[in-house]
Amino acid sequence: MRTEQPPVIRLVDYRRPDFLIPATELTFELAPTATRVKARLTLHRQGAADAPLVLMGERLKLISVAIDGQTVTDFTVTDQTLTIACVADQFVLETEVEINPSDNKTLEGLYMSSGRYCSQCEAEGFRKITYYLDRPDAMSKYRVRIEAPKAGFPHLLSNGNLIAAGDAGDDRHFAQWEDPFNKPSYLFALVAGELDVLEDGFTTVSGREVALRIYVDTGMRDRAAYAMDALKRSMRWDEKVYGREYDLDLFMIVAVRDFNFGAMENKGLNIFNASLLLADSTTATDLDYERIESVVAHEYFHNWSGNRVTCRDWFQLCLKEGLTVYRDQGFSADQRGHAVQRIKDVRALRARQFPEDSGPLAHPARPSSYAKIDNFYTATIYEKGAEIVGVLRTIVGADTYRRALDHYFATNDGTAATLEDFIASFSAVTGEDYSGMLNWYTQAGTPQLHIASSYDAAAQTLTLRLTQTTRPTPGQPTKQALPIPIRLGLLSEAGETLTFDSGQTETLIVLREPSRDVVLTGVAETPVISALRHFSAPVILNLDEADSHAFARLRGDPDPFNRWEAAQGLARTILLNPEPTQASIDAFAAGLNAALTDDALEPAFKALILGLPTESDLAQSILPVDPAFLHASRKRFKAALSVQVKDTLEALYKAIATPITFSPDARAAGNRAFRNALLDLLLAGHSDDPQMIALAENHVKTATNMTDTVGGLIALMPVQGAPYQAALDAFYARFRHEPLVMDKWFSLQAACPHPDTLARVEALQNHPDFDAKTPNRWRALVGGFAANQSAFHHREGKGYAFLVKQVLTVDSFNPMTAARMIEPLSRFRNYVSPYKEGMQKALETILAQTNLSKNVAELAGKALNG
Repeated sequence: MRTEQPPVIRLVDYRRPDFLIPATELTFELAPTATRVKARLTLHRQGAADAPLVLMGERLKLISVAIDGQTVTDFTVTDQTLTIACVADQFVLETEVEINPSDNKTLEGLYMSSGRYCSQCEAEGFRKITYYLDRPDAMSKYRVRIEAPKAGFPHLLSNGNLIAAGDAGDDRHFAQWEDPFNKPSYLFALVAGELDVLEDGFTTVSGREVALRIYVDTGMRDRAAYAMDALKRSMRWDEKVYGREYDLDLFMIVAVRDFNFGAMENKGLNIFNASLLLADSTTATDLDYERIESVVAHEYFHNWSGNRVTCRDWFQLCLKEGLTVYRDQGFSADQRGHAVQRIKDVRALRARQFPEDSGPLAHPARPSSYAKIDNFYTATIYEKGAEIVGVLRTIVGADTYRRALDHYFATNDGTAATLEDFIASFSAVTGEDYSGMLNWYTQAGTPQLHIASSYDAAAQTLTLRLTQTTRPTPGQPTKQALPIPIRLGLLSEAGETLTFDSGQTETLIVLREPSRDVVLTGVAETPVISALRHFSAPVILNLDEADSHAFARLRGDPDPFNRWEAAQGLARTILLNPEPTQASIDAFAAGLNAALTDDALEPAFKALILGLPTESDLAQSILPVDPAFLHASRKRFKAALSVQVKDTLEALYKAIATPITFSPDARAAGNRAFRNALLDLLLAGHSDDPQMIALAENHVKTATNMTDTVGGLIALMPVQGAPYQAALDAFYARFRHEPLVMDKWFSLQAACPHPDTLARVEALQNHPDFDAKTPNRWRALVGGFAANQSAFHHREGKGYAFLVKQVLTVDSFNPMTAARMIEPLSRFRNYVSPYKEGMQKALETILAQTNLSKNVAELAGKALNG
């Protein structure tokens, strides 16, 4: 068994490149199996006088090398580099290589997707296109000429502005692009092929006209309309909220089917996974619309937080991704509602990042080392990175945050920056020291915040003992105290707001020490603590309090997040109790019923209140984890609730009108979410009731949009049998020629919490519409199954064996995608037998292979030995 880890790159070893490349000229002569790439690089030395020129390159067939027009023969080529030992301080290097896009199944570099050429260069894909200094701090201005046959390739796209186009002879044509801004190689992009285009325009705040184009599969132009609308709203929002104006004459987006990521922010030419760009009411759910809106904004916002100011090295990845996620979350909150969006963001953080932070794959937002940077495109980098920015903004306030960001962009424009540069801008505009914030970036693990309280009725004072701890993580046994902002208010046991400290209703406390006492005065009665409002820091909160206090927050907390959080906490307490009392179930049902019938609450919020903690959520709250117990407990409690509040559920379901005309706006989406959540809970306790089954079947049959179609299918899952299968068959018959919808069909079946799901999934991998080389389809089936707690955790280890086979198969041609499926096995130490041993054996089986990629070997090794 493999026990050694692949060689690592360390942050402490960083040194700037020995050469700069101020100008890059590329010529592509496109051919599916033999594309020629000519590079003309202007190089200037900035390192030692005797330093050789070392360029990165992989999977390249070298044709020629020349310096200042003279052929070079004295060089060394390996499967990773091109080295020329003796070069001048300034010179022009010309190379020509041949690559095979058709055979490139890694989907990195230049590859073919549905007969089109497409590039993906982040993080280290550019080295599969030509020999180059493929690192983010080697920034250059690019001029690119693309030549291809006219037939089949009418569109030839790259970064920047189109400066020339025309006939190239022999039924070929060319396009020449120039990007006036310096950029690292990971932001290079090229797309060539047959595409439909949706065109629009945008007038910037300074009056400049920008042409907008979205390129999609033939016949799909109308499905890009929502993405175009989201793009224009993003551009206007970034001008208004951050003062960031777009800087080119043209902004383009291209949708492709085969893509390892969700989308890529290449300067002026974003490339999107089609699943995150195309939408209409019959093929896309409301969640799809939300994600399209969010990701379009995210990639556009990168134009400043990532492109104009990029990261010095890949250890600073969080600098661009965490900041941009925070920006896109702010945009989504303004579009969708702040309370509902905040709950969704936190729910995603806890589902993905908290488990990562508590297992052997835990790493800081700025890691200190890596073997493959591809493995660090994680929830910690993105979601926790965003939360850290939010912590900083909460501490300094909105106005200071905006001034600091203005300073950051102005000071670092056109450079490759570090997290220290980012934090320095806050110190620059305030004169205060914020270096302590760097501990959030350099320290792994989720802090635990404990609040103990003591109330003195005679003095009307409340003393709070605030304590923070962070458990050891791999390589970091000792933790430093972090600055933790705590938004806090007080309630009565009836759920009414209490004042304190001369009339305040809310205060912000920043805990910077391991422990601290805080005294609040003028508290008229024994209070209920409402802490961490709006989830003001990414921590786990522990309160010493009675359940009655949580019920008070559920009834009347003015902070919507804490009201939802109270419901989650109360449900979690019941679900983790092997023998919950009927009184506790009755009390929760009564609180839920009151929330559902509260006209002051919006439907989208009520839909979230109906969502009980998932089995994955529960697995984070109990050790050791018994998947069978969690599944049975949740199923039992959900059924009991369904029976308790059946009349309310049914009445509310029937009262929600289903408009004939579909709208993707937040209000309409909230109504659909609430109606589908009501149906799901109804069926949970009445899966053998013919009337309820008929209600769900009718819900699917009469659905006029994909959201309701999927909602009905989910509601039918506990029914199983003929009703469920008939609905699946009808879904397939209707949408079998829609690739993105077929991904949903595979995913729905993989996520079904039923004992027969594994057998169904194994059969589906032989389905004619399943292709493991298509990342979206593979993730839908295999990823959907691995996230299915009850089916994946089979007592005999069959689910683990299935995953091992899938990972090893895909690792042979797409290591990046394969490595992402190691995570479900990584926390095996937290599980009871025989699950623990089954997951450990699965990791050992993977590591026993002799031809593993660095991606899989690194994560599997950490998971097993961490």
